[in-house]
Amino acid sequence: MAFIGQSLLRTEDQRFLTGTGRYVEDIDFPDQLWAQVVRSPHAHAQITGLDAEAARAIPGVLAVYTYDDIAHLGLMGCPTQVASVEPMRIPPRPALARARVRHVGDPVAFVVAATHAAARDGAEAVLVSYDPLPCVVDGPTARAADAPVLWDDIPGNLSYRFQKGDATAVQAALASAAHVVEMDLINNRLVIASTENRGAIARFGDDGFELILSAASVHAIRDQLMGVFNEPAERIRVIAPDVGGGFGIKNALHSELVLLLHAARDLRRPVKWISERGEDFISTAQGRDNVTKARLALDAQGHFLALDVATTANLGAYLSSGGPGSSTNAPANAMGSGYVIPAIFMEVHGVFTNTLPIDAYRGAGKPEVNYLMERLVDRAARQLGMDPVELRRRNLVRSFPYKKALGTTIDGGRFAANMDDAVAKADRAGFPARRAASEARGLRRGMGIACFLETARGAPNEGAELRFQADGRIALVVGTQSNGMGHETTYPQIAADFLGMPPEAFVYVQADTGLVRAGNGHGGARSMHMGGAALVKTINTTLDKARLIAARLLQAEAVDFADGRFSVVGDPARGIGLLDVAHAARDQGDSLDTYVWNLLDIITFPNGCHIAELEVDPDTGFVRLDRYTAVDDYGTLINPMLTLGQLHGGVAQGIGQAVLEHVVYDPLSGQLLSGSLLDYALPRADDMPDFDVTLTGVATDANPLGVKGVGQAGAIAAPQALVLAVIDALGIDTIDMPLTPERVWRAIRGG
Repeated sequence: MAFIGQSLLRTEDQRFLTGTGRYVEDIDFPDQLWAQVVRSPHAHAQITGLDAEAARAIPGVLAVYTYDDIAHLGLMGCPTQVASVEPMRIPPRPALARARVRHVGDPVAFVVAATHAAARDGAEAVLVSYDPLPCVVDGPTARAADAPVLWDDIPGNLSYRFQKGDATAVQAALASAAHVVEMDLINNRLVIASTENRGAIARFGDDGFELILSAASVHAIRDQLMGVFNEPAERIRVIAPDVGGGFGIKNALHSELVLLLHAARDLRRPVKWISERGEDFISTAQGRDNVTKARLALDAQGHFLALDVATTANLGAYLSSGGPGSSTNAPANAMGSGYVIPAIFMEVHGVFTNTLPIDAYRGAGKPEVNYLMERLVDRAARQLGMDPVELRRRNLVRSFPYKKALGTTIDGGRFAANMDDAVAKADRAGFPARRAASEARGLRRGMGIACFLETARGAPNEGAELRFQADGRIALVVGTQSNGMGHETTYPQIAADFLGMPPEAFVYVQADTGLVRAGNGHGGARSMHMGGAALVKTINTTLDKARLIAARLLQAEAVDFADGRFSVVGDPARGIGLLDVAHAARDQGDSLDTYVWNLLDIITFPNGCHIAELEVDPDTGFVRLDRYTAVDDYGTLINPMLTLGQLHGGVAQGIGQAVLEHVVYDPLSGQLLSGSLLDYALPRADDMPDFDVTLTGVATDANPLGVKGVGQAGAIAAPQALVLAVIDALGIDTIDMPLTPERVWRAIRGG
């Protein structure tokens, strides 16, 4: 039986659905202490005094740490480098603020106590005096000459100015084009509200540090901590148990992790910290937040000639681990989406503001690129009086491989065919009748058609190992990491096919730097492309070793392998199982255990077309999503059911950005006005229609499995589909996300 391509139920769901999952909050140690963070209530202020004596006097409080206590530690750096026109400016970021705070929630002190309650009481007793300073919360304002300056040695609040492409060719095309379409676009800032808040437990002993945390890239976090504590890798073990969602920000190093390790070493006891939801809102990196001016040049027949993109990216007060890449390197690979555009130029100004730092969030730059492209194409169709489907069809890439203007080469796909199939499945021909029926009920109906192209890879290269265990099972030790994607099911499916054994013969091992030699973790829809490829190479290397041992044991010149068994060529009755070969090798002082670090930096290109159909109540501005159609290509499907689950989750997050979610800071005080789930709306089940999804599956040669990755696609595709549907319903020219009733109502009244 072939297991790749089968919709097997997720192995891990048994424990998740029965409440036996093991998350950080489920783990406690007998002599464990609790920590609480004292955070700034100001967006920008000078610290003029800090008195912790009353806090230290509270029963149960063992320590109160301030900047002076951790000044000897290294700074939290930013491993993501950007090719800036001027040298990239990375401000110093200690784990506790030194003299000045720069966003609401900036950590000022760290209280450790015998109980959670005592730690909270201690934090409330720390007295901090502030002298408030002027603040700035949005990117364009931060670039103004008279804007408050966050860092004295960083003029103009500018971290980097990133450029890529041929500016001369783009300007020439814009000057000579028959049509130029321009747009100003805002990609709204988002809270990354994982089901599980951040949390961690730190321990220290003779072997060094141990950190158990809710995380998505344990090796990357360990490597950053090595620099902070000046310790070698073998002295810092980082472990992630079950993780209730990550979406990018749990790849980053946050200050609490540094503080926990410092406290555990200082007090020689385990120290635990669990963020509350409100604390997460003001302490965890956020996503998106850029303002873009884009121009698209077209000839008289509607062919795209050039794309010019100028973006101001709001980075927040500091540079988070992966933040700069979300507006520079990541979108550069996807710029222009799946269209033929001969010349492209992009420029990004990354600026500091008195807000939480930005980091990678599901898609990390690709949602922004696809959003601006589809908004431009839609406006171009209206300005040229063309059908938006025909304009897309005329410009979508058809001949492969296609090298994009910024250098990325697309290896293959059926871009136009996906769109045509989606249009047919969405019954565009029947839309006028449905629109008339809605109008008869006093509602307005619109349809938004949007193509998308993802560039999936994340960090290049990945490791995998096969270990033959004493219990007769084979451990699949892979450097990628699941945060709910189903790796415990899909990796055994791969191994089952290649080794001819049932999936239950394998156990999946991940997210422990003490057990996994190396790995680049989760991010960029990379797990099957990178981790799966590494696993296949490891399996093949293992079989090469085992074949020699099996031939020697069988006293044969040549052996075949099938269904978990080696057999003599020409005499299939004579054979030996793979597990028996492993046992024999172990008895002879040898081992079939095999580790491979697979060098692979090729990008894959998930793609498709999403169509949203919705109704708008003109009296209230309320948007109801009625139908959602998608025809997508994710290459070979390891487990189609899990693929659909990933797609549905991504679409839900994309719908959230389009209709509901919006981080709002007060422009004068810098206070987070959308600071709780009472003020920040997340999508719920009743915001979703039934999804009509077709998976076309064009295999790629970028990896031996032919997979492309689905983890980010829904969040990349959905926002523009909904926005274009509202524009179509209202007959307006533009509207920004989120499509809240008030915003839509005002657009109706102003349109």
